[in-house]
Amino acid sequence: MRRLSIAALTLALAAPLPLAAQDRPEEPGLMERGVEMFLRGLMEEVGPEIGEMRDTLEQMKPELQRLVELMGDVQHYDMPERLPNGDILIRRKPGAPKPPDLPKVTPDKTPEGDAIDL
Repeated sequence: MRRLSIAALTLALAAPLPLAAQDRPEEPGLMERGVEMFLRGLMEEVGPEIGEMRDTLEQMKPELQRLVELMGDVQHYDMPERLPNGDILIRRKPGAPKPPDLPKVTPDKTPEGDAIDL
C-alpha cells in the first residue's frame, strides 16, 4: 500500500511539470543573449564590407569569366607557385584531360594589355 501511494504521489507531482513548462515560453539564457549580441555586432561591423566585396566581384566578373574560359576546370591545376622573379605559375596536373582550346582573338575583340587584371 505504501509503495502504491509513493508511486501515485510521484506521478501526481511529475505530471504537471511538463505541462507548466509548455504553457510559458522559455526566455533565452545569458549565453544565448550574448551570442545574439555578438552576431548582431559582427553583422553591423562587417555588413558594409560585404557590400563592397559584392560590388568588386561584379566589376571583376568579365575577367573571371575569361579566366575560366582559358583554364577550364580549375581542379585540373596545382596550386599557384610564385617564381623568384615575381611571375606566378599555375601548373596543370599530370594526367588531366586536354585543356579547352584557346579562344580565337580578333583585333576588334582584343582586350587592352595581355594580362588579366584582378
